[in-house]
Amino acid sequence: MSERKPFRKFRNTGPSLTIEQKIEQFVLRNSKNGYFTKVSTINYKFEISESKAWEIVGELLFNGNIESTHDQNTGDMKLCENEKTFQIMELERIRNREKYKNKKKLSSKSNKKKNN
Repeated sequence: MSERKPFRKFRNTGPSLTIEQKIEQFVLRNSKNGYFTKVSTINYKFEISESKAWEIVGELLFNGNIESTHDQNTGDMKLCENEKTFQIMELERIRNREKYKNKKKLSSKSNKKKNN
C-alpha cells in the first residue's frame, strides 16, 4: 500500500480572529455585497448572547468603521460599512421592486392557466 502524502497547500494561518473581528468582517463583507446586517442575526450567526452582540456592535459603531440605520417596518437596527447606507438602501429598494414584479407576473400567469 502507498503511504498518503500530506496536503501540500495546507498552511498554518497564524492566530485566529477574535469574535469582534469576525463580526466586523462579516458586516463589511455584507455591505460590499450590497446588504445590511441586522443586529438581531449576529447572536444567532456567531452563537453569542444578545447582550454580548449589542456590546460588540456598540464598540464597532464607536470605532467609526460601521454605520447603523433602523428598518422602518420592523424597527430592527441594521449595520453597514461607513458611508454606504444610502447605496445599500437603493439596492434594497430595487430588489424589492423586482421581487414584487416577479410575484405579480407569476400570479397573473397562474390565473390565465386556471381560466383556460
